[in-house]
Amino acid sequence: MPSSLASRAKPPAPRPAPADPAAKVLRRFRSVFNAVRHHFHSVQSEVGVSSAEVWALSQVAASPGIGVGQLARAMDLHQSTASNLVRALSEAQLITSKRGEADRRSVHLQPTARGLRVLAKAPQPFTGVLPDALQRLDPATLKRLDRDLGLLIEELRADPHGAAVPLWANEN
Repeated sequence: MPSSLASRAKPPAPRPAPADPAAKVLRRFRSVFNAVRHHFHSVQSEVGVSSAEVWALSQVAASPGIGVGQLARAMDLHQSTASNLVRALSEAQLITSKRGEADRRSVHLQPTARGLRVLAKAPQPFTGVLPDALQRLDPATLKRLDRDLGLLIEELRADPHGAAVPLWANEN
């Protein structure tokens, strides 16, 4: 009988394996990207335009008369991406653009009343949650993140030009 009792006894529960450091970091990346995605979707559902468009609109509202090149620099974008945002905002009648008097190649952007109403109801931060959170980190943390993410980018053999493509480039 002792052998039958032993066969009915439950095996000891396995001890949880120590957390795999790579899996733990991957979960952290997922948390970051999910927070960014959630913000993108909340902006779109609350105001009907993309978070990128809200950010660009906020830049125009903060600097009336800004040009497309200045907007691109303020948002750290390629000029063609900023031009696409300007086109979308113009088509939605959220901004107006006027050619410069002296230099007809230059364009000066202004928010419309409708654009200002959209901004008034858009969730903050206009820049997005990731750039906003990064701005609040101390310089030593940012330096460490930059170094460590640089190592990860090297390990991925990622295209260095990929950094010019915003996270929301395919957002719709």
